[in-house]
Amino acid sequence: MQFLYVIDGCFSLTDPHWSLFLFDLLSADISSSNTGCMHYICGSSGQRFMHGFNVQQSRTPGMAFTLKERQILGIHGLLPPKIETQDTQAMRFQKNLKKMSDPLQKYIYLMGIQERNERLFYRVLMEDIEALMPIVYTPTVGLACTQYGHIFRRPKGLFITIKDQGHIRSILDNWPETSVKAVVVTDGERILGLGDLGVYGMGIPVGKLCLYTACAGIRPESCLPVCIDVGTDNEKLLRDPFYMGLYQRRDRSQRYDDLIDEFMEAVVDKYGQDTLIQFEDFGNHNAFRFLKKYREKYCTFNDDIQGTASVALAGLLAAQRVLGKPITEHKVLFLGAGEAALGIANLIVMAMMESGMSQAEARKKIWMFDKYGLLVKVGDNQEGFIHPDPGDVKSFLDAVNVIKPTAIIGVSGAGRLFTHDVIRAMGSLNERPIIFALSNPTAKAECTAEDAYSLTQGRCLFASGSPFAPVSLEDGRILTPGQGNNAYIFPGVALAVILSGVRHISDTVFLEATLVDQLTDEELSQGRLYPPLSNIREVSLQMAIKVVEYVYSKGMAFRYPEPVDKEAYIRSVVWNINYDSFLPEIYDWPGEEVQDVED
Repeated sequence: MQFLYVIDGCFSLTDPHWSLFLFDLLSADISSSNTGCMHYICGSSGQRFMHGFNVQQSRTPGMAFTLKERQILGIHGLLPPKIETQDTQAMRFQKNLKKMSDPLQKYIYLMGIQERNERLFYRVLMEDIEALMPIVYTPTVGLACTQYGHIFRRPKGLFITIKDQGHIRSILDNWPETSVKAVVVTDGERILGLGDLGVYGMGIPVGKLCLYTACAGIRPESCLPVCIDVGTDNEKLLRDPFYMGLYQRRDRSQRYDDLIDEFMEAVVDKYGQDTLIQFEDFGNHNAFRFLKKYREKYCTFNDDIQGTASVALAGLLAAQRVLGKPITEHKVLFLGAGEAALGIANLIVMAMMESGMSQAEARKKIWMFDKYGLLVKVGDNQEGFIHPDPGDVKSFLDAVNVIKPTAIIGVSGAGRLFTHDVIRAMGSLNERPIIFALSNPTAKAECTAEDAYSLTQGRCLFASGSPFAPVSLEDGRILTPGQGNNAYIFPGVALAVILSGVRHISDTVFLEATLVDQLTDEELSQGRLYPPLSNIREVSLQMAIKVVEYVYSKGMAFRYPEPVDKEAYIRSVVWNINYDSFLPEIYDWPGEEVQDVED
């Protein structure tokens, strides 16, 4: 049900409808049958207001309203008398979470809190980011996407279908926030390693933007998640009575391209040319096409290509510190030759070129193996990584033994293809083999951390896309596997781009982002190739500072005046979890005295 409150200039706070509206707003519960949205509109201006404050349900503090706020807003008595601190609210939140063991149940509970009290949600998420990031993002978000229509409570984000072609700008006008700075958009065709989930893929943009705020302090109201629905080729969803998208096959005609063109134009027309547009989980072919098509026209990047590349290269550079071996001396074999593999490979080539190697020589260091075997024939976007056939290579194990790589990187999404024999072969070829199993979610990872460490006697340098627990070895050592999570990259890059007014994001920005060295020697000795997730806010801020300095030095920034102290500027504008006051500013005019009116 949808509630529309149209208020004229003479509306009184004592009107019972005002109190009932606020009570519904402040006490809405996740189990409530009211799954619609409420708008409070000032008749004179057409804007959504609550007594002069631009407020949404998720931005109210619940029982943390002060006594004065309750009285002035006309809600005194509609809440229990106790005035709680955010500390107490967070304690209740954490206690309820600890009672839950099922990750999907935790996801539903967390998303419900986000809907009711945004700042409390982000406080708890930031305080326990290592435990809760796997819930709000990979791997649990993948499960949540597959069950989206079955666990649905309230809509989040903007849904645009191919039937809306010609009207996308008017749909953007329906979004209540007017100062959007970052958009994350998906068409749901390739959600993590789970395939085509159609509109069920909306959980990915929502989850990504949660990390924009939690990791980098980007204001949540400036973030817009979007799902573009052109149908799905997933037969199971087309038969699912709870599916929430169009019941049709994917439209792969020119209409699809025209729809994406219209969307891009509408976003910059409404929010500005420097609005960041992040593409997420598009099919491989479309991901590369759109990146090539739009990167010089809009402020855009593809996290699956560029973000994954940056975090993988950061892991290789950390391994370089352990080995004392420059990246130019490595030979890399990929399992998978899609958008992630090509993005990583291209960025590795850039890093090798920065060290003085030619592009041709750098490309010779990189090999790819996909479902058809070793790449020795030209395919889409893969031309630079085609090599002469090295001989009889029928399996990935054969490729390892023939090519003798120093590093293997799995981005196939096909499960445990780094077999025990493959891992043992890497251990026999290298004193410290580099093994990155980056596919998501956890079930799709190419191997487990335990297999990688135990089969190489703890000698390997391991990273994964989804989290694995620390591994205890027979000699008593405990190794902590690094999680090559894109969250180390995209929030900090996004913050820098937004604050500096960058209009086009080059790959050099992502190369710069990988060079932020925040690992200690002690953390490296523990097996880590990435900083602890508990430090991710500081990691993101340091990255943003470095990238902002870089884009201003290269003339890529368009926001002026240029901040003199960039670190101080960035830290001063990041969003925080403290509750805002709901009281209007009250003051006296200087020199004014109240005078009685004489008869």
